[in-house]
Amino acid sequence: MIDVCIVGGGMVGSACALGLAQLGLSVTLIERQQPQPYSLEQTPDLRVSAINLSSEQFFRRLGAWQYVTEMRSCPYKRLSVWENTASRTDFDSDTIKQPHLGHIVENRIIQLALHHCFSAYPKLRCIFNDKIESIKHQAHTDIRLASGEVVSCKLLIGADGLNSSVREAANIGVQGWQYSQQALGINIKTHAPQQDITWQQFTAKGPLAFLPLFNGYASLVWYNHAHEIEYLKTLTKKQLKQEVIKTFPSELGDFEVLNCASFPLTRMHANQYYKGNTILIGDAAHSINPLAGQGVNLGFKDVQFLLEVFRRNLDKFNNNEQYSNTVYTWIKDYEVGRRGDNLLMMSVMDSLYASFGNNIMPLKFLRNIALKLANHAGPLKKRALQYAVGI
Repeated sequence: MIDVCIVGGGMVGSACALGLAQLGLSVTLIERQQPQPYSLEQTPDLRVSAINLSSEQFFRRLGAWQYVTEMRSCPYKRLSVWENTASRTDFDSDTIKQPHLGHIVENRIIQLALHHCFSAYPKLRCIFNDKIESIKHQAHTDIRLASGEVVSCKLLIGADGLNSSVREAANIGVQGWQYSQQALGINIKTHAPQQDITWQQFTAKGPLAFLPLFNGYASLVWYNHAHEIEYLKTLTKKQLKQEVIKTFPSELGDFEVLNCASFPLTRMHANQYYKGNTILIGDAAHSINPLAGQGVNLGFKDVQFLLEVFRRNLDKFNNNEQYSNTVYTWIKDYEVGRRGDNLLMMSVMDSLYASFGNNIMPLKFLRNIALKLANHAGPLKKRALQYAVGI
């Protein structure tokens, strides 16, 4: 029997597997789809994340960040938010004495960098391209795979996303809703010099965001009502480019559309982060509006806190050959430590979403005044930026 099985080998699950292996535990990671190997000539993936300074420092401690930089990423020094140009709020890494605010990185690149580190830990095993048939909880947990293999573990960690099978097997309920809007991700190749700024403009129909990528590539995120997104997806690349030109700020410049894909916007919060010998992390525990790109960074904060809880309680865990009730007390520390922070960020994102989604004139006037004042808020603006980047 192994110590820990993690279901879900995305960015958060892979980071957790590596961290637990570094603590000396035996870990099996189960992931349905193995990421495609990296090659230099590949165009960027559609799924990208804004990795903040806190997450970058975490990857450095894990030993994985060097492999990200050996592949590709885009640091950004500046962040701008506005509804109209008169109320624009600009943030700069110089304000907090940092070389950058974060990096825009393809999700697959993060996965591959973490997986590159796995070979150094013989008690860390990956099972790719296999499907879970059943999960049975008793004194320990048995995970039966489509291949016929059964993985038995003391602890099961669900890192398998919004529709978590691990959460369902543990009978953990959720609260939340799906937003009326969707988001369209559009990869483009710009004709401008390499950008070091990410920006977001709020409109009556939803935010419009620009995320710089490597070698002049970039990712656009277009929030809109579901029927509008469906219409945009039917357009040719040339037609979609014209719609982007009509809608996005002129500072976007000239570009070519490469591809696009839509995704729903969902808020979900699990009623518990652990039950019995099951633990939930990342999107299996909470999914937020991606308005400020904080979702995956919250997942990495989950992992960091969980690793610290394990570190403090390794003797207790290792001394229990069979899982027993004595372990439950220290697992609870993880939920206590993370639930409030995640709920706060979810609430802040919802407040922003509701505020900027309302086009009533007095409210529009007040939020533009607020953005204008925020640009001259001095220490408060600096503190907000530090919180956003996790330092």
